[in-house]
Amino acid sequence: MTEEKLLVTVSPHIRAPEEIPRIMWNVLGALTPALAASYLFFGWRALAVVAVTGGAAVATEWVIQKLCGMPITVNDGSALVAGVLLAMCLSPAVPFYIAALGGVFAIAIAKQAFGGLGCNIWNPAHAARAFLLASFPTHIVMPKWPILSNLASGNVAGADAITMPTSLEVLKKGGEYSYKLWELAVGQVPGCLGETSAIALLAGGLYLIYRGYIDWRLPVSYLAATAVFVFVFPGKNGGGFFQGPVLVHLLSGGLMIGAFFMATDMVTSPITSRGQVIFGLGCGILTGAIRLYGGYPEGVCYSILIMNTFVPLIDRWTVPRKFGG
Repeated sequence: MTEEKLLVTVSPHIRAPEEIPRIMWNVLGALTPALAASYLFFGWRALAVVAVTGGAAVATEWVIQKLCGMPITVNDGSALVAGVLLAMCLSPAVPFYIAALGGVFAIAIAKQAFGGLGCNIWNPAHAARAFLLASFPTHIVMPKWPILSNLASGNVAGADAITMPTSLEVLKKGGEYSYKLWELAVGQVPGCLGETSAIALLAGGLYLIYRGYIDWRLPVSYLAATAVFVFVFPGKNGGGFFQGPVLVHLLSGGLMIGAFFMATDMVTSPITSRGQVIFGLGCGILTGAIRLYGGYPEGVCYSILIMNTFVPLIDRWTVPRKFGG
């Protein structure tokens, strides 16, 4: 007879047919509609920024793992996903060296410094964006790139770039709002790559929900909390209670990509259903507060990073009761 050894490991004991590479490549597939929209509205520069951040992220992970004698895992797609998501948080006019620096920071500091995939506290893409925003604010938030429809109509003939405020900047300053809802929905507005085409981002998010890669509770609670907050509370530059432009806020900025692709990161979000609702509500309230009363017109990045910090506590508070307990 042969003796079989029983291996005892720490909980949770979860077995699933999914593997990391399959999940990551499905996430990239879900981002394809948004990437196509960014190319449609911003041209080749959009794809170039994605290539730079993605390439820098993958190269950084390979170099670090090689130098540390660790198994090379760049084929799992996680570094590429972080790089692509970072690109979606940047202006199409961002200098390439800044985009590359962001890709390096996302992997070297926000991911590998904590031990690699599964050990990082903060979302790598948003951590890198926060770093770039603090270091190069005029380049990161600069939504100055020609939109194809404007070029075709001859409104900016001969111009290499145009200066147009984003919808959130208009709301922040209390100016005259001119963007139509359908323009916000399809992405015919200035902004970062991930601020275009809310419809494309929503389609990608619904695909991830359908495949079971993300829980619908988190993005729904995030969007709902943001909508309620901006509707109830007045902005500091005008408006009154229960008069906020809900649809404008939902379709503007990085809310859609934040709700479906950033906040739902499997590593930096709660693992319990109740925890994901709490996490989404917290992100929504913080996003609304920063948009209405903070120094920046956008609050998605910082709200998610702040809530990432509380994930261990949220998981502890919402742990299911043990059977029989």
